[in-house]
Amino acid sequence: QVQLVESGGGLVQAGGSLRLSCAASGRSFSTYAMGWFRQAPGKEREFVAAISWSGGGTLYGDSVKGRFTISRVNAKNTVYLQMNSLKPEDTAVYYCAARASWGPPVSDDYAYWGQGTQVTVSS
Repeated sequence: QVQLVESGGGLVQAGGSLRLSCAASGRSFSTYAMGWFRQAPGKEREFVAAISWSGGGTLYGDSVKGRFTISRVNAKNTVYLQMNSLKPEDTAVYYCAARASWGPPVSDDYAYWGQGTQVTVSS
């Protein structure tokens, strides 16, 4: 069992930066692949980024490549999402998620989810 708590969301102007954090509790955090997803009002959940248990593998959604960076510190049971060059279309609730295996970023394969943190980018 893994409990996830996101933080770091807020209001930022276009072109600005934010860093989201996801703190995990429970055992064996370092054995889980982690992901970030987002959902804007009236839209489907969208994959943002994922990282393997060791940090050696990363994946990014096309809309955030080159702007967002996912990382993790297993000693702190924490995964991060550094978001730069933010755009109004990045406005959404951002969710952290955990899965037992590494693979294509299908949201149904993530067994554990946080409650989400709101990110709002003003133009």
